[in-house]
Amino acid sequence: MFIKISEQSSLYNNLEKKSVHELLEEINTEDQKVAIAVQKTIPQIEKLVLQIVPRMKQGGRIFYLGAGTSGRLGVLDASEIPPTFGMPSTSVIGLIAGGDNALRDAVEKAEDDLTRGWKELKEHHVATNDVVIGIAASGITPYVIGALHEARQQGILTGCITSNPDSPMAAEADVPIEMIVGPEFVTGSSRMKSGTGQKMILNMITTSTMIKLGRVKGNKMVNLQLNNKKLIDRGIRMIVEELGLDYDQAKSLLLIHGSVKKTIDFYQKNPSSAL
Repeated sequence: MFIKISEQSSLYNNLEKKSVHELLEEINTEDQKVAIAVQKTIPQIEKLVLQIVPRMKQGGRIFYLGAGTSGRLGVLDASEIPPTFGMPSTSVIGLIAGGDNALRDAVEKAEDDLTRGWKELKEHHVATNDVVIGIAASGITPYVIGALHEARQQGILTGCITSNPDSPMAAEADVPIEMIVGPEFVTGSSRMKSGTGQKMILNMITTSTMIKLGRVKGNKMVNLQLNNKKLIDRGIRMIVEELGLDYDQAKSLLLIHGSVKKTIDFYQKNPSSAL
């Protein structure tokens, strides 16, 4: 039987009567449960990533779908892939019920449209080498469920991240990730533990995938986009560490070749003519 654990009453009461210190301590106590809940889902995360990597090697993409906090977190993770790993902005796409306006303001009833999610996927020409991942703490969001159902019908790999076991959304996922964090500190406020856990899992999915796609060398973001002074400096220091050059030499090479990876590859093949 489906039980919405995420909606159950908080383990704490009379919150308005507590001191700020008490509130912070108790929130932190609950937050410490999140990493343990995520750890228990690693086998499912692994199962999903192992199927994502070969699809992306063939040009496939990841689509995230969600509403409210869940949708915003999907869009956030997707938006960080190009600057961090130098991938095209089309490689990981976040869709949120209500569109971009919903990133800042709630769009009433947008998540209740069972057909809208699939329509948006079709607008992006979703294909069988793509992966569709639904995100919903409740596991009952129609916008997400409808998209997963149709994607699965079309032979597209589906996954989901939810905070409730045996949800309707999980039933539409080939690889359901059920992260059971328990009741929220403020009853039903899934922006808290559920949101924190979702962010952790999204980090795990895309970071491990990008590493397996060769977008990291050693432990460095060698494909990061050099679009501000901080990142340019970080790139220069990576080259200094990797090649043993001085800062100015590394800077000159980086500005010529445009990325840390290209710089390192070129220098290692042409050490005498690199400068």
